[in-house]
Amino acid sequence: MHNSTRREFMSAAAGMALAARSAFSQGSSDLAMLSLTEASQRIRAKKVSPVELTEACLARIKAFSPKTNAFISVMREQALKQARELEKEQMAGRFRGPLHGIPIALKDNIDAAGVRTTAGSKTLEGNVPTEDAEVTARLRAAGAIFIGKTNMHIFAGGATSAVSYFGPVRNPWGLGMIAGGSSGGSAAAVADYDAFGALGTDTGGSVRTPAAMCGVVGFKPTYGRVSIRGIVPLTWSLDHCGPLARRVEDIALMMPILAGYDKLDLQSVELAVPDYAKAITMSVSGFQLGVPRQFYDTLGDDVAQAVEDAIAVLNKLTRGSREIEMPSVLGVGGGSEGTVFREMMGAGELAGVAPNGGRGGGGGGGAADGSGRGGAVDYIRQWRSLRTLRRVVNDEVFDKQKVECVLTPTIRHVSWSIEEELTRAADARPRNPEPGNTRAFDDYGLPTITVPCGFSKDGLPIGLQISGANWTGEVNAIALAYAYQQATEWHKKPLTLTTDAKVPPLSRRAQEQTGIYLTR
Repeated sequence: MHNSTRREFMSAAAGMALAARSAFSQGSSDLAMLSLTEASQRIRAKKVSPVELTEACLARIKAFSPKTNAFISVMREQALKQARELEKEQMAGRFRGPLHGIPIALKDNIDAAGVRTTAGSKTLEGNVPTEDAEVTARLRAAGAIFIGKTNMHIFAGGATSAVSYFGPVRNPWGLGMIAGGSSGGSAAAVADYDAFGALGTDTGGSVRTPAAMCGVVGFKPTYGRVSIRGIVPLTWSLDHCGPLARRVEDIALMMPILAGYDKLDLQSVELAVPDYAKAITMSVSGFQLGVPRQFYDTLGDDVAQAVEDAIAVLNKLTRGSREIEMPSVLGVGGGSEGTVFREMMGAGELAGVAPNGGRGGGGGGGAADGSGRGGAVDYIRQWRSLRTLRRVVNDEVFDKQKVECVLTPTIRHVSWSIEEELTRAADARPRNPEPGNTRAFDDYGLPTITVPCGFSKDGLPIGLQISGANWTGEVNAIALAYAYQQATEWHKKPLTLTTDAKVPPLSRRAQEQTGIYLTR
């Protein structure tokens, strides 16, 4: 009797799973194009299964990742195994949360147990961690399905993702163009419907720059809000981890899972996690917005026009905007790298990577060259300066000047060609010129989100950057980004990448330039 009842139950559960799959008639490509929030709602309603979503994303990866080069490792078998297990829970009415059964991509400097973590380098090509990073563990417990590890700028040390041992990441909106960096593969994967969301890291703009260049949403939380333990570090004092997705509301779903204190991460701060869902329902009509004009010089024409148009939209949704001043960080506004950033990067690289490029410093690799620029005295001095800056920025910007959010262009120019990036002369425009607008907000530690705000004449995405006060302003920044998204149509523009799209070949000179990085 007992055995018969058990067999009947298992048979019924299998039948329910099959019915749920067949009841949803959309093609796999259509399924992959759902937003994370839409996919989550359909999982909960049993209108689609985790297996269907995973198969849809894997089909996209098979068809388009050879063109975008967004992935270093595709976790096909692991993902399908996760999906089948989560489907059983779904059929039994057990849901771990809004990410239950949702395929997510991980930047390849974030550890996932049993899967290599390369940081885009040859040096770590065989590095297979035995434990999850803290953010990976949180996502796994929440029911996220890991679809793969994404390509990136080598050791997260650049803003283009054109330089990787695994080849350049290509922008889905133009395969000859850079995807931005260093989380270029994560942004390209989300833009190309390979995953419903992704994780990136951000030291000088590495979540927001590629998100803006690829036409998706990227969020850098307050420094210390999300654990960076188990992530190959570039500079611990500046490293952030944050989500990328196609909609602002998707970010609000991911953040409660990622955020929270990690006692084993010395950078983590023990504070209550805010109600991110509130950002999607709260009014922004009482917001006063600040426009720091030092972030608006040397803009490309298309970027300047798109951002001014975006500010005009936001002025109608809020109390309006006015010019403000931000605390000084040398190099902000288009100059050379700021003193704080340069010294922290140099000393952070020394602490984070062994001279042979292997993991060091108690948990991860860092700079591509392991040169050990900077030193202990410089590091301590600049760390004190950085902490002071982060303590005063709320008071000097948000309290004294009485604004809720700060508006800037995310990047000053749209994406440019991979060929140009790899072959430009030493005396031409310097490499990675874009972090001026993003880098300062890593110094400040401020929560900052980028949202699509237009396209160039050539059809390349443009991003608007919205920042709130440290800690308390995270919800404000997301709320304003959501209000802007709902008032505009930029996030709805469909990607037109097709399977017969041609990948522009690189010249011999570009290939030779790339070759110098392939031994690192």
